[in-house]
Amino acid sequence: MRYPAAETAEKHRRILDAASRLFRRRGFGDVSVAEIMQATGLTHGPFYNHFPSKQALMAEAIGHASAQTFGRIANAAPSEAGKAAYLEAYLSTAHRDDPGDGCLMAALASEIGREPAVKAVMTTHLKALIDKMAEHFPWGPKREARGETIRALASTVGALILARAVDDEELSQEILREAAR
Repeated sequence: MRYPAAETAEKHRRILDAASRLFRRRGFGDVSVAEIMQATGLTHGPFYNHFPSKQALMAEAIGHASAQTFGRIANAAPSEAGKAAYLEAYLSTAHRDDPGDGCLMAALASEIGREPAVKAVMTTHLKALIDKMAEHFPWGPKREARGETIRALASTVGALILARAVDDEELSQEILREAAR
């Protein structure tokens, strides 16, 4: 039975939403295809109508999460205040405590490093993110915007990873605070 294209596209988007959230929350290895399909309200069977493999889903889910990141940047004011608000939200306890809807790099970068099937998608995401942030937000001299963006990303992503990794709330808050400085 053939479904209308709009219905098929909506199911595909639902699968990507669930997969990107579950992968960011628990990692690639801890999430099964059956669990992703269950989260969408679909049965396991139609999965292969949408994706040839779990690795293909992983790659597309990274691209899906990447688009969400670019949307958040586009919604931030292209000013010093907008950049500060964006970084403040990134380094917040709400973001720290919700990896499923948060930064894909902080949630998955270490796993992606061991997954050749998704490294290219992550590379594309990171290159585009650096360019988009360097263009969207004000930095120092234009020739230094790229370097400042890379330093800001490394600092904030690293801080979020460390803040999530400790079981000491005060230390976690201190890490986020110091990175924000």
